[in-house]
Amino acid sequence: MSLSREIEQFQVQRVIGNNVVMVQGSKNGKEYVIIGKGIGFAVKGSGVIEGNDPRIEKLFRLEDRESWSQYQILLEDIDPKVMRITDEIIADIQSQFPDKLNDKIYLALPSHIQFTIYRLRNGMDIINPFLQETKMSFPKEFDIAYKASEKINAEFQVQIPEDEVGFLTYHVYSAVSNVSVGQLVKASNIVSELLDMIQQERNITFEHGSMNHIRLMIHLRFSLERILKGSLIDNPFVKHIKKEYKEEYKLSQKLGKVMQRSLGVEIPEEELCFLAMHLHRLFQTLVKQN
Repeated sequence: MSLSREIEQFQVQRVIGNNVVMVQGSKNGKEYVIIGKGIGFAVKGSGVIEGNDPRIEKLFRLEDRESWSQYQILLEDIDPKVMRITDEIIADIQSQFPDKLNDKIYLALPSHIQFTIYRLRNGMDIINPFLQETKMSFPKEFDIAYKASEKINAEFQVQIPEDEVGFLTYHVYSAVSNVSVGQLVKASNIVSELLDMIQQERNITFEHGSMNHIRLMIHLRFSLERILKGSLIDNPFVKHIKKEYKEEYKLSQKLGKVMQRSLGVEIPEEELCFLAMHLHRLFQTLVKQN
């Protein structure tokens, strides 16, 4: 959670890199991460940082103590070169997405990159079952992730496979959308389950990568994202859709039950009707093609 900078002192607990330090607030005793160009280089291990230090670019703490402990353990052993590459990648993301990034990328991305390098150097396979879906759903973020992989390859003399570029894409998208990487993975699993269910219910097969497949996949993906964010949409055609597209609405209800079970939240009627409308158009297109 981002915090407004307070005029107080922060006791340095650990220097993670030249631009990242862990500190403890003198007023409330809470632990924070401070990010700022050269902030870690100056203190080198111990010391005090003033709350109004102009080098402070980010001051935040994790709300969840368990998550904080997890990141703390990971960051303690982060290679300084990983932190430097992370800074470059985040700068690239910010150049493409000028809005404020989710602060957790400053912790999640370097730990992910370091673990990826470890896996590659130890011959561990990286398999991404959602690669094609990721490329189609987040093309701009995938392009950024691909360029990030080239930076990592050059710096650490590894060869990042395209499957891992897909996982890096999750981190890029998470930073700009405020949807957690864990939620993105869950959404990918749900989309896959829903696509299979639609094909079984209607006895159809989608050609992977076809326009019908892509449009439905993207509709499901962003419907799930709206639900996860609690973003309500207005659908003035609810009554019409339920009356005119009865079979498609019935199928959308079945799909809604799967989403509700997986997400643990109620699926708005407006979303179900938008899905029914999309299914109707899809099935009409398939009839014309056959």
